[in-house]
Amino acid sequence: MAEDSSYESILCVKPEVHVYRIPPRASNRGYRAADWKLDEPAWSGRMKITAKGKMAFIKLEDKNTGELFAQAPVDQYPGVAVEAVTDSSRYFVVRIDDGNGRHAFIGVGFADRGDSFDFNVALQDHFKWVKQEGELAKLEASQSNAPKLDLGFKEGQTIKISIGNIKKKDAGAAKPRPLGGGLLPPPPGAKVGGGIIPPPVGQHTAPVVQTNTGTGFIQTQTHRLPGGAAEAGTAGSETTSKGMCLFMYL
Repeated sequence: MAEDSSYESILCVKPEVHVYRIPPRASNRGYRAADWKLDEPAWSGRMKITAKGKMAFIKLEDKNTGELFAQAPVDQYPGVAVEAVTDSSRYFVVRIDDGNGRHAFIGVGFADRGDSFDFNVALQDHFKWVKQEGELAKLEASQSNAPKLDLGFKEGQTIKISIGNIKKKDAGAAKPRPLGGGLLPPPPGAKVGGGIIPPPVGQHTAPVVQTNTGTGFIQTQTHRLPGGAAEAGTAGSETTSKGMCLFMYL
């Protein structure tokens, strides 16, 4: 966040605060609220803490009219401008300034312990932000002074990218699946559907002719002669009698 020195923000407002006259510091051990006349405050009113840039301001105002009673500029906390007492968390020693270079130390006390806690946290948070802003400004200054890297491509510069583990699909390598659940078609002349395999082309079977004579059967056979001619005739008596005996019992 950019610092705007002309903008004044309000950090904390407490409606009731008491101001005390304090004796000089007796030793380096710090101030003690027990040394003050806590039952006789010198002034009572409202406290407002504002911030303008890096500076914080503690303003003591009249609670009815808002007239400024005293103001304490704070450039760091904890520091000389605001100091906590050693025997209580509700009382502080504040250095006020009249704007002409003159300053004085007064005691400031809160009736509620929660108000003193808010007062303390408001100043801590402001100067914590001031510290962070200072560190950020230093970082930006160091980065601006560092040489900038030119990561752009020069004219005519190219790069090569290798992408591995990519397999190309061969559209012509796919084989047709066989029909019929993967079974091969039957060879030519095979028995299909319970039929008889037909004989090869050019080869004939000699027919058998049976004749009923009343008492038996006479079997006539045709024999294939060389050259494709067929010879028909009846078998001998032995063949005929055997054929008759054979077929009579059928």
